[in-house]
Amino acid sequence: MAYDLIVIGSGPGGYVCAIKAAQLGMKVAVVEKRSTYGGTCLNVGCIPSKALLHASEMFHHAAHGLDALGVEVASPKLNLQKMLAHKDATVKANVDGVSFLFKKNKIDGFQGMGKVLGQGKVSVTNDKGEEQVLEAKNIVIATGSDVAGIPDVEVAFDEKVIISSTGALELEKVPASMIVVGGGVIGLELGSVWARLGAKVTVVEFLDTILGGMDGEVAKQLQRMLTKQGIDIKLGAKVTGVAKPGSGASVTFEPVKGGESTTLEADVVLVATGRKPCTENMGLAKAGVVLDSRGRIEIDNHFQTSIAGVYAIGDVVRGPMLAHKAEDEGVAVAEIIAGQAGHVNYDAIPGVVYTQPEVASVGKTEEELKAAGVAYKVGKFPFTANGRARAMLQTDGFVKILADKETDRVLGGHIIGFGAGEMIHEIAVLMEFGGSSEDLGRTCHAHPTMSEAVKEAALSTFFKPIHM
Repeated sequence: MAYDLIVIGSGPGGYVCAIKAAQLGMKVAVVEKRSTYGGTCLNVGCIPSKALLHASEMFHHAAHGLDALGVEVASPKLNLQKMLAHKDATVKANVDGVSFLFKKNKIDGFQGMGKVLGQGKVSVTNDKGEEQVLEAKNIVIATGSDVAGIPDVEVAFDEKVIISSTGALELEKVPASMIVVGGGVIGLELGSVWARLGAKVTVVEFLDTILGGMDGEVAKQLQRMLTKQGIDIKLGAKVTGVAKPGSGASVTFEPVKGGESTTLEADVVLVATGRKPCTENMGLAKAGVVLDSRGRIEIDNHFQTSIAGVYAIGDVVRGPMLAHKAEDEGVAVAEIIAGQAGHVNYDAIPGVVYTQPEVASVGKTEEELKAAGVAYKVGKFPFTANGRARAMLQTDGFVKILADKETDRVLGGHIIGFGAGEMIHEIAVLMEFGGSSEDLGRTCHAHPTMSEAVKEAALSTFFKPIHM
């Protein structure tokens, strides 16, 4: 059977692309190497990690956050197996949901490893080694990313003692100690899960800041908060070795600026140093698909590769490795293939770190604006001055808005605080429509809400806040 579109990969970018294309009237097939749909995100990434983040926060809150509210309870008891079962049930509900949507939209699924044979042809090899060739007018590569490891350091993952993000979702007991190599989003999120459950967590980061690329002021504030929560953070540290000397594991590192090396031991070492695009073993070079120096697929501004009719989206192409970025690209490329004007605004893609408190960002940071020579103004408002935050004992953090000094157009927004991941979207919507800080500051917000801090930060950007 010939298809209008074959999508290789069923992660957020791939499955959204397939559904959108089917909605636009195309006959669609999806090739997925896993036994379930949803890619890394739904199976071993975004979804299960958020289930554990929420559950571990509830456990921590029950132990430490209720007494001040007049709720006196005995010390909570951790049932890790039940917590992991909640995680697994959440994953199943989501992957089953994608399967249902495929059936609803009459999308054909093929389980196996997909290879691009050239224009209009994809081979699928299943677990038994059986191969079949599918034909289509168009192909979209949406194979996502995988664990990157540590540059120039051999790491032998056993997913029990030396673990990746996948193993960090499956630990059978809470380790007494954990070393996290990498102070980015994945390392801080998963490290905080096990810290809340009782592990002594040490983060070792190569850069001189956590969350490299995020707003510097926000990163420093989060570091102070995580340190207060008991997480030890070592910055400017280059890891030179990860080993298993005995029952546990060790990490050896030295100062990036030079100096004596240090070796730390722990029950578990989590390597969370980023991800790399999944472009290997797909026959791309043989087919003529051009890759860049980082193994990403090169595309034009309409997501087309070097081969006509072959497109790529998500983690395998340039831009942030974010599930929602891939989803928007999936919609856009489906529309382009259908002859419509699909487009993604890369200046208004939010990012969230699901620690507690959360960190959320959209648009430019101060560092980026300074580097670009853009004249800007800053408005900030702390949650300590927000009535709802006081009532909920969630006063840590602030909202920060950056706007063009001449036009007042909002160029970026940054929030650190309880529920930041939900509040960031009104700034994203404002930026999508080219709004100003005055537009946001003059928009009525319900009282009392945490979101009033966003309004007050906007007021502070173009004039003065009311409650500070």
